[in-house]
Amino acid sequence: MKQALTQILRSRWLVTGLHAGCWLLLYLAAINLGGTTPGFREGESLSTPPQNLPPVPKLGNLFAPVVWPKSLVDTNGLNPFFTRHFIPQPTPAPPAPTTRKIELTYQGFYQTADGPKQTMVRFGDSFLVAIPGAKVTANLFVADVNVQALTLTNLARQTNILPLNAKREIEVPIP
Repeated sequence: MKQALTQILRSRWLVTGLHAGCWLLLYLAAINLGGTTPGFREGESLSTPPQNLPPVPKLGNLFAPVVWPKSLVDTNGLNPFFTRHFIPQPTPAPPAPTTRKIELTYQGFYQTADGPKQTMVRFGDSFLVAIPGAKVTANLFVADVNVQALTLTNLARQTNILPLNAKREIEVPIP
């Protein structure tokens, strides 16, 4: 009996028949794709409906935030489950500037027969005439004057040398 079953399973006629049957089922399924839905109808219940409706308005109180338990851990505290890494830290305000830059141009000097040397300095868009020792700006004073350059100094004895007809930016404290 075992050989007969094995012989049937190995036969070409069985394989060909099964193959043709599968193609026939596929064809029949494809032509009925545009079919209609079965007629549905209202089912009849075997039990009787409840007489009293459940108390639905009281259901809203079950999910109110007041009923929820309070968090035991503050989220900004130290906890392995929360991090402060993503909380922006306040940036300190930049300090107010204590100095400003001014443009000075040494234009030369002149001297009368009995008078001191008078220096001509272009300060921005205006001209300034000063003698040695006079104040040019907030804390700059004329220290020395010659044909090539003008030497300016401040109270801390820092010097700035302005060559003739050359613009220089000098940093001075804001008064």
